[in-house]
Amino acid sequence: MSSDKVESTSELARTLSATPLRPSLLPRQLSEEEFALFARVGIAREVSQGEVIFRRGELGRSMFIVEAGQVQLEFGDGLPDKLIGAREFFGELVLFIGSHTRVANAVAFGPATLRIVDQETFEHLIATEPRLLAQFMRRSFSYLVASEQQLIQSLKRRNEDLMVTLDSLRQTRTQLSTAQRLVQTDELSGLCNRRGLYMFLERLGEHRLPGTVLALLLVDLDRFKQINDRCGHLVGDQVLRAIAEEVQNAASSVDVPCRLGGDEFALLMQVTGEEELCARATQIISAVRALRFPGCKDSLAITVSVGGSLCGEHADWAVWYSDADAALYEAKGRGGDGYHVAVPGGVRCVV
Repeated sequence: MSSDKVESTSELARTLSATPLRPSLLPRQLSEEEFALFARVGIAREVSQGEVIFRRGELGRSMFIVEAGQVQLEFGDGLPDKLIGAREFFGELVLFIGSHTRVANAVAFGPATLRIVDQETFEHLIATEPRLLAQFMRRSFSYLVASEQQLIQSLKRRNEDLMVTLDSLRQTRTQLSTAQRLVQTDELSGLCNRRGLYMFLERLGEHRLPGTVLALLLVDLDRFKQINDRCGHLVGDQVLRAIAEEVQNAASSVDVPCRLGGDEFALLMQVTGEEELCARATQIISAVRALRFPGCKDSLAITVSVGGSLCGEHADWAVWYSDADAALYEAKGRGGDGYHVAVPGGVRCVV
């Protein structure tokens, strides 16, 4: 290895540890500098609606940047599709580990312009633009690790659900145990239901973490009746289950995600303050926006409205719910697909 390459690699390593992340960017979104760099060196490719960019199981050798238009990633196996928009990237794992089998189909959602960056071009950028590449790689690594952890947690939950089901089958003679489980769990989503939530509230003092405050988010699906009317109740149920999973993904081990009924969900959390409360609301809204459901004939984009508030330690559930519901009403009043969070002093955190 030449001394120049060693020096460039060392500079990249130093920059990786020193370059701060930009919190305003979504996980797959490029900064303006990054986008300009990849647009300059990437090979342009025009794709038409429905054109397959790559297929699941293929060996990948390039990363793609969406310059204009949208690309849909189809994961299969019952997982919701995700939509990648302008100034976002996909297929980047091949640049970090070499040839890699694609885990999804990538299909043009409409006419789109892409930029293709191959391995050789990427390695050249590492040597010539270490600061920008360090910034990009650090955020990409964080996203990949988070996705891996999310998958592990999802598989863990599925395994736990399977164990609960097997255990239930072994205990079919014990009707009381089965009834108690059903009473606390929403059958469609697998989340805690109202009864389970109230039982948790009775034991809330046992689960409190020092240095945190209680907060409540109410999540309501926008225009749910239209979804059922256009796509049918089976797709409507699939939508509810997918949103329930995103609410679950936004919860920590000490939080309580639940389905209150219909298309209304709640997340009772222990947070460090207002900033984390707003970040959790943003996480749910962004994740739901990216969901796509191929079972509907028409393109089905899903959005939610979120209302929330910090919970007074000396108030009860009725007050907490009333404050969060008022914030949800404000979010709905602005057309949905956003959040409104009430915070102390009358200040509002809104999107």
